[in-house]
Amino acid sequence: MMLRALMLAGLAAAIAVPLAAQDTVDIFGTKVVAGKKLDKLIEKAQAHPLGSEKNPVRADMPGGQRAYLNRLRCADGKRPTYARVGSFGVGVYERIIDGYEVTCQNSTPATTMIYMDMYHPGHKEPAAVAGFSIEPA
Repeated sequence: MMLRALMLAGLAAAIAVPLAAQDTVDIFGTKVVAGKKLDKLIEKAQAHPLGSEKNPVRADMPGGQRAYLNRLRCADGKRPTYARVGSFGVGVYERIIDGYEVTCQNSTPATTMIYMDMYHPGHKEPAAVAGFSIEPA
């Protein structure tokens, strides 16, 4: 009974703090960049092509990266193939970015490196990287 009361008190405390005021952390427990700081970083990144090292596609963890890549379409309308190449250091959003080699067999673009930042909980990028179209999320 005491344990249940403590659990309910903890739940009530969490609910009492507005979600916007609660810090979001990634799987490593590190605070995720958000709010005005994120807005400024997005503005800075948008000076560069989407999917470049200086403007990586934002996604929600590896599953979000794959979901984005699965929505891309080559010039012929077919899905490209892709493979993760590796990590490429800290990007504009202050997190490690990943690079994916994306290939459109018998279409264009033939091969493209797309950089992605997977530390954006809940984000689903609506725009396509240059040279591709994208299916809605």
